[in-house]
Amino acid sequence: MAAPMLASREMPPEKPVTVTSMSPVRMETTYTGNTGNDLGIATMGFRASKYNPPEWHESNYAKYYQSFADRDCGEGVRHESKRTSKETDATTTRTQNDVSKKLGERIQDISFWKFELNREIQDMIAETDLLLLQKKRLENALAATEVPLHISTDNLNARQRRQAIDLVQDEVELSLLKEVEIINNVQDLLKKTIMQAEKQIASNRDAKQNLEMDWSDKKEALEIDSVCGVLKNMNTHKQFYAGSAKFEEIQSTPESWAQFSHDNIVRAEHERMASIQLRTLIDNVLLDTSRDMREQCDTVDVAFQKRVEEMQDSKTKMENNLSKICDEIGQMEKNISHLKQAIRDKENPMKVTQTRLDNRTYRPGVELCRDPVQYKLVGEVQEISQSVDALMEQLNHAENSLKDLQDNRMALEKEISIKTNSLFIDKTKCMTTRTRYPTTLKLQGYQQ
Repeated sequence: MAAPMLASREMPPEKPVTVTSMSPVRMETTYTGNTGNDLGIATMGFRASKYNPPEWHESNYAKYYQSFADRDCGEGVRHESKRTSKETDATTTRTQNDVSKKLGERIQDISFWKFELNREIQDMIAETDLLLLQKKRLENALAATEVPLHISTDNLNARQRRQAIDLVQDEVELSLLKEVEIINNVQDLLKKTIMQAEKQIASNRDAKQNLEMDWSDKKEALEIDSVCGVLKNMNTHKQFYAGSAKFEEIQSTPESWAQFSHDNIVRAEHERMASIQLRTLIDNVLLDTSRDMREQCDTVDVAFQKRVEEMQDSKTKMENNLSKICDEIGQMEKNISHLKQAIRDKENPMKVTQTRLDNRTYRPGVELCRDPVQYKLVGEVQEISQSVDALMEQLNHAENSLKDLQDNRMALEKEISIKTNSLFIDKTKCMTTRTRYPTTLKLQGYQQ
C-alpha cells in the first residue's frame, strides 16, 4: 500500500528503528516482598506508570503520523473545497446565465405579444372610430328623414282641403301615402341599424378593454422581467426573500399564457371583422334608403306635375266654356228682349183689328153683314193671337234656356273656383314645400 503524500509532496515521517538484542528486555523493576512495617501497603505485583523507550518512540511516531495524516486530510479538504467552490461558482454562473438567457427570451416573447396586442388595440381604436362615424351618419340620416315625413304629411293634410269633386284619391295621394310608408320603413330600418351599431361599438370597446388589460399586464411583466434581466451580482438593490422559491397555485403555463393573448387577439379580430361588415352594411343601407326616398320623391313630383297640368287644362277649358256661356247668356238676353218687343209689337195690330171688329158691330140693320171683311178681321185676330202665343212660347223657352245658362255659368264659376283652390294647394303650397326635400348627400348622412 502506497504511503500517503501531501500535496506539497511532503513525505510522511519515517517510523523509528527499534534496536533489538538477544537479551530479554528488561522490564521495570517490581517489588516482590514486604519491607518495613508489616502494616504497610502491599506492593507485590504492582507496576509503576513508566514506559519503555520503544513505547516512547512509538507514541511519538504515532503523533507525527497522526499530525501528518490530519494535515493531509485538511489539505485534501481545502483542495476539495476550492474545487467545489469553483464548480459551484461555475454552476451558479452558468445557471444564472441560463436564467438571464431565458429572461431575455421571455422578454422577447412578452415584447412580441405586447406589440401584437398594441397593434390590435390601434386597429380596434381606428375601427371603432370609423364605426362611430358610420353611426353618426345613421343618426344624421334618421334626423334628415323628419323633413320628408313632415313634407309628405303636410301635403296630405293640405290636400284634404280640396273641395267637392276635386277631393279625389288620385295618383298624387296614392304616391304620397306610399312615400309616408317608405319613410316610416326607412326610419325603422335606420333605428334598428343604429342599435346594431351601438351594440357592435360596445363589443369593440369590450374587446379593446380586454386587449388593454392584457397589454397592461404585459407591460408590467416586461418591466419586471427587464429589471430582473439586468440585475447583476454587484447590484445593491437585492436581498433575501424567504419562501420566494416556490410555484404559485394560480400560475399559468407558457402554453396557456400565449393562448390567453392569442384568444384575446382572435376575439378582437372577430369583433373587428364584424365591425367592418357592419360598416359595409351601413353604407348599403344608407345608399338603398336614400335612393328609395329620392325615387319616391321624384315619383310624387311627377304625379304632382301631371295632376297640376290636368287641373290647369280642365280649368282652362272651363274658363273657355264659361266665356262662351257668358256670351250665350248675353245673346239669350238680347233674344228675350227681342221676343218681348215682338210681343209688344203685336199689341197695336191686335188693338186695330179688335177696334175694327168692335166698330163694325155698330153697323145698322142689314148692314151688319158677315162679309169677307168680317171673316178677314176675325182671322186676323186669330192669326195675331197665334203669333203672340208662338212668341210667348219662344219667350218661355228662351227664359228657361237663359236660366239653364245662368245655372251652368254658376256651376262653371264654382268649378273654376274649386280648380283654382286645388291648383293653389297642389302647385303653390305642396310643390313649393317639396322643393325643401333633402338632397341625396343629406339622406346618406354626410350632412347634418
